[in-house]
Amino acid sequence: MGASEPYWSTYEEAVEAEGIQLEIVDFTEYTQPNPALSEGELDINQFQHIQYLADYNVSSGDDIQPIGATAIYPLGFYSEKYESVDQIPEGEEVVVPNDTVNQARGLLVLQSAGLISLQDGGNASSTLEDVIKDKSKVTVKALDAAVTVTSLPDVAGAIVNNDFINDAGLKPEDALAQDDPNDPSALPYVNIFAAQAKDVDNEVLQKLVEIYQTNQDVLDGAQESAGGTAVFLKTPAEELQSSLEETETALRDAQ
Repeated sequence: MGASEPYWSTYEEAVEAEGIQLEIVDFTEYTQPNPALSEGELDINQFQHIQYLADYNVSSGDDIQPIGATAIYPLGFYSEKYESVDQIPEGEEVVVPNDTVNQARGLLVLQSAGLISLQDGGNASSTLEDVIKDKSKVTVKALDAAVTVTSLPDVAGAIVNNDFINDAGLKPEDALAQDDPNDPSALPYVNIFAAQAKDVDNEVLQKLVEIYQTNQDVLDGAQESAGGTAVFLKTPAEELQSSLEETETALRDAQ
């Protein structure tokens, strides 16, 4: 996804300078890269975080595994009406994305900001049904992730995915609240390189991860593409795989 961004050409040049022949394939929908990897059309993909992969594996019965981290992009809560969370009055309405992955993450951001309270403290599978209404300052509505930003004139605030903030004229620093990339609970939202389970120890694929993580031109380009929101990580593959297993277990238990 987004392979037309200039930094991917920089990455391809860096990879081929190491003697690795690389073809980058650009997909138009998030539903496409994992099945293509599973069917052997790809050797590796990089477009998702652990939570998204866990949801895919559980729903499809697949066993794709993370083999390296790229970055985490803090998820922000934005408002056109208020300059701080404290200014939001009781009973106001806020919006979160309606997809499984981002809804839970958005609810956790709202809880950390003191706007809502979630059953059992919330987790990566929380939904609107887990919002404890009599302990929450605001009511929550779920909309498609692409339109949460367009709802800002009509609500107290909205969780807006990083994909949409630039087009809306927002900046990351405009967020009234966001999740903390350094919090251990944020690990499921680390973006990853992923491969088939049989290839987790493949040296060539591991080299692809290393080049991304260490080439400064690539990192600078990725940061520019992200509008300054990226927090780059070198989380060990074993930790990523452990987080995936835990997240998959939580999703299965919630079913």
